Amino acid sequence: MALEDYKRKRDFTKSPEPSGDETAARRGRKSKGLFFCVQKHLASHLHYDLRLELNGVLLSWAVPKGPSLNPKDKRLAMHVEDHPFDYGTFEGVIPEGYGAGIVMLWDTGTWKPLVENVEAALKKGDLKFELDGFKLKGSWALIRTRGYGGQGDGRSWLLIKHRDDWAGDIDITTFAPLSVKSNQDLHEILAADDPSVWRTNRPVEGGATGAMLREIIEKAAALKAERGGKPRTVPSKRPRRSSQGKKKPA
Repeated sequence: MALEDYKRKRDFTKSPEPSGDETAARRGRKSKGLFFCVQKHLASHLHYDLRLELNGVLLSWAVPKGPSLNPKDKRLAMHVEDHPFDYGTFEGVIPEGYGAGIVMLWDTGTWKPLVENVEAALKKGDLKFELDGFKLKGSWALIRTRGYGGQGDGRSWLLIKHRDDWAGDIDITTFAPLSVKSNQDLHEILAADDPSVWRTNRPVEGGATGAMLREIIEKAAALKAERGGKPRTVPSKRPRRSSQGKKKPA
């Protein structure tokens, strides 16, 4: 998918998300190897967005239950529109419109394809790759499925962890819930912005997600009041990654 889909869905006069300046993104790119990130996104529902750099953009899949380190788990991953490269460091609050909610930069690192031709593998629907992030590591696969009843539109994939030294039964989303950018939880990210942004017309009202959002708004408002209404300054750079030894989850 081209970035036109990404841009068409957003109003950048209201959203703090990157507008997709490809020239600026290329100019600011310093990383060696292909970039990947996972963003925890509380919107109409909580999900985790897996993004893999390829050909100057971030291929993206929304994973409702988040990634699992257990090879027995086959996590649904819905293929969504490509995102600009500079979206990979975005963390903050989308006040309204498409994707309204809170975005946390949950993991970052580099990825390496375990196939000779990535585009051919994507077309076939069987992409094997290796991740080297703060939280996610080792060998993985994205496998396209036919969707419910075998009548899918090609957007349904499964994210599966291969058996290796980085696999295990630990629930990584619970064990390492905080941002790798700011070391904050969702309510702290909201408190650094504006907890009153959803006095009305919240992204979601009912169900478990609505209850979660209400609790986060209350925590964020209390935290901001405790700070005297002033947002706390948080680091703008990602933590440095050691090249030696195994890195522990944040």
